[in-house]
Parts: sequence; C-alpha cells; structure tokens
Amino acid sequence: MPITASAVSLNVDDVEASSAFLTDHFGFRKEMSADGFASLTRPDAGMNVIYLRRGLATLPDDQRDDHADGVILAFTVDNLEAELARLTAEDVTITMPLREEPWGERAFQVTDPNGVIIQLIDWNAPVTR
Repeated sequence: MPITASAVSLNVDDVEASSAFLTDHFGFRKEMSADGFASLTRPDAGMNVIYLRRGLATLPDDQRDDHADGVILAFTVDNLEAELARLTAEDVTITMPLREEPWGERAFQVTDPNGVIIQLIDWNAPVTR
C-alpha cells in the first residue's frame, strides 16, 4: 500500500483562528478552504494540517462534536532556541517552557486559540552503542 500524502485532521470551534495561528506563526499556507474547513501545508512539513469546524454535518455522528483535546502537533526544528526567541518576540504565549528529557528530547509548547497544543522539538539523544 503506497501512501501518497499524510494529514492530521483536527476538530475545532474556530477554523479561521487556528488557521491564522499556523499561517502567522509557523509559515503554513492554506491549500484549500471552504465553510468549516481548511487544509494547510508547507513544503517541508511532510503532512497537511486540516481543521474542521465542530458540528460540521459532513463529519460522522460519533465525531461531529469531538474536539482536538489531547492532541499535540509536534514539529521538529533545527534551532529550538531561535524558534523560542522568535515566538516570544511575536508575543505568542509559551505554555510549556523549554525543557530537556532524559531520552534527549528538548521541547517547548504553545497553544493556539482553540486550545490545540503545538510543540517544537529537537533531539540531543545520547549516543548508544
């Protein structure tokens, strides 16, 4: 089974607010949009981020009122400190300060207007032999 593209689809209350957050602060651009729907992309992301408005009639009944709770959009970056400084300068609230885990992950988080968590990470994993 060849996979030709990947996407994550998130149900939110305000599609435009989440879309604007990703375009304004993370360099995504809208690829497609309609009432209650937006698909965002960037050439180096390897996937699209899709926002669907909660309650949208095209969603299955058992998913229609769900929200993207518990989902973390994680983006690996080359210069974590520079991204932290840039987002801070853009007045984006850092909702989890930069921290380093014992397994080598370094990360911080921000939260979009709909409560979607976006985590920026890099890796400083110890060499194992």
